Amino acid sequence: MINSLKGLVLTLVSTMKGLRAPVTRQYPSSGNLLGRRDEPTPVKDRFMGFPALTWDDGVVEPYCTSCMVCIRQCPTQCMSSTMKDNPLHEEGKSARRKIVDSFEINLNRCILCGICVEVCNFDAIVMTHEHEMSTFSRNGSRVDLPVLLEIGHKFQKETGWIPPTQRAKAQEDQKGEEAGAAKAAAEAESQ
Repeated sequence: MINSLKGLVLTLVSTMKGLRAPVTRQYPSSGNLLGRRDEPTPVKDRFMGFPALTWDDGVVEPYCTSCMVCIRQCPTQCMSSTMKDNPLHEEGKSARRKIVDSFEINLNRCILCGICVEVCNFDAIVMTHEHEMSTFSRNGSRVDLPVLLEIGHKFQKETGWIPPTQRAKAQEDQKGEEAGAAKAAAEAESQ
């Protein structure tokens, strides 16, 4: 009898703790049974959502040259693209000779592995924080170039995204400046 009462007390205590601090987050709202809040579920900085294409604000064109490296490396073959001659290159405004003409990703087939991001030589594709893109139609998950650029531009603004190649150059420049300052300080001390 005493063991039954101990079990009952333990169950009641556990239930009360669960009402105050739930273990599971109820998507898409948060809070507990007593106080629900309709706020989006936060994502971590390293979260990998759907892929998107990035936009080069300096030249006002996409980074993608449609070289198709990401398409060849994709294990599910969920992407397709075509390229065209870059009119800005002919005018001397861009270093890219070719740019993307059309690009499509079938998000139903994408497994969010990130291989396309790793193999891209032009920093043209990123794994965004976008994860709420469900539709009621079967082919509603096919995303074309304008939508991919819009998602990518939104991601760039929200995260302050800098292309990895530019970030590496900035770090090298900073190390060079620090080394130069240290050398100048050492020369000043020796005189």
